[in-house]
Amino acid sequence: MTFVTITPGAMTLTDWRAIYEGAGAALDAAAWGAIDASAAAVARIVAKGDPVYGINTGFGKLASVRIADDDLATLQRNIVLSHAAGTGAPSPTPVIRLMMALKLASFGVGASGVRRETVAMLEAMLAKGLTPVVPSQGSVGASGDLAPLSHMAAAMIGVGAIAFDEQTRPAAEALAQAGLAPLELGPKEGLALLNGTQFSAANALAGLFRAETVFQSALITGALSTEAAKGSDAPFDPRIHALRGHAGQREVGDALRGLMAGSAIRASHAVDDPRVQDPYCLRCQPQVMGAILDLLRQAAATLGVEANGVSDNPLIFADTDEALSGGNFHAEPVAFAADTIAMALCEIGSIAERRIAMLVDPALSGLPAFLTPRPGLNSGFMIPQVTAAALVSENKQRAYPASVDSIPTSANQEDHVSMAAHGARRLLEMADNVSAVIGIEYLTACQGIDFHAPLSSSDALEAAHKHLRAAVPTLEDDRHIYPDIEAATAMVRSGSLVAAVPADLPGLA
Repeated sequence: MTFVTITPGAMTLTDWRAIYEGAGAALDAAAWGAIDASAAAVARIVAKGDPVYGINTGFGKLASVRIADDDLATLQRNIVLSHAAGTGAPSPTPVIRLMMALKLASFGVGASGVRRETVAMLEAMLAKGLTPVVPSQGSVGASGDLAPLSHMAAAMIGVGAIAFDEQTRPAAEALAQAGLAPLELGPKEGLALLNGTQFSAANALAGLFRAETVFQSALITGALSTEAAKGSDAPFDPRIHALRGHAGQREVGDALRGLMAGSAIRASHAVDDPRVQDPYCLRCQPQVMGAILDLLRQAAATLGVEANGVSDNPLIFADTDEALSGGNFHAEPVAFAADTIAMALCEIGSIAERRIAMLVDPALSGLPAFLTPRPGLNSGFMIPQVTAAALVSENKQRAYPASVDSIPTSANQEDHVSMAAHGARRLLEMADNVSAVIGIEYLTACQGIDFHAPLSSSDALEAAHKHLRAAVPTLEDDRHIYPDIEAATAMVRSGSLVAAVPADLPGLA
């Protein structure tokens, strides 16, 4: 099993992706000193007796209410229970594990005022496979992801539910089975646990990781479609892209040219082809997919910074015994990043669907209608194209920016919010939709290439073709096509298509 040491402030996207995909994780031992210093500062602040938000006051609109010292523990428990108000389906386990790891990294900076015991509890739950059941809805992406993180905190104190050992159990029962006792919260700890952007950030990172995989898959299927349509590789000439200057465009052009290098299909029409120019869905792949790559890298940079930061409130500065109230919980950077990823996913599917439509149209592709040897008796890929169109339209509706919305909460104390949480949550479903579109393109492009036999494509694209044909035979006559679509989509979603192709494809790094 892969293992990641969580080094606060120095984690890479590769580290976070490993945790998302199931790697074990634990906090760097060097972080405990800063954690202890921060907790000691909170103890001194409490002893001093001055009112400090979240430590000895109420929360939000109730911040002016002073809380007596003997009620401080109750205050922290109450905020967890009252704020665990989410609804909807449980969030995916990999996302919540990533959220827990992000919270560990944040605590490890030593600016949250939580005790060693509290951080160790979170670390132990992550190590033992105890995943709090966190409803997916209820955060507006400001004041922290209050409801989702409260469900995590509730599980730590033995309330709510925990997924453990492939079963969902009452939290107290699951903790006991794992040899853990419910946590007793100290001053500020409830607030520190539920305040922050980790739910939004975890969902956005999950969407980013899926977007990279589907992006690379779409480069392969786009090259396959170009081959199937006997398109030209001239639009991928590096001289074209050098004149414009965008890094993503240059890299995508290079990748597409490399994928087609050595193709006998391309060589068969390289001279005296009566077609002067290909449709945009083929010719403009470097411009479209290159811009998408640049957007994804921009989102990755933002999320990389967010994942290494501290986003709760107030923040504890142990060197001066100060608790400073600010707004690091406002998830606007995450919202913008999520919106960017959503647009990128939408466009990957949009241009791919146009390539599918082009391939099934004999007037555009020069191939048999709907890519069947006997059109009329057979419908071939007529309806898979319709499915792709439906998925693309669905994603267009989902791509509307979440960040431009805001709704006041907490009696207008929280009067501007980011909507980062649902902006990020939609990404995995959007990625699933795009994976299916690219899966359908994979099927149609390989079917088109089959019509060019005995001519072969490049080594890289022949590897992609062989990978599909190991599971899905050529469509000779109509058959139940759903299993074919599911098989091809699984190859895209899992990354096995990318892994099967001997090519250096551009990505986030």
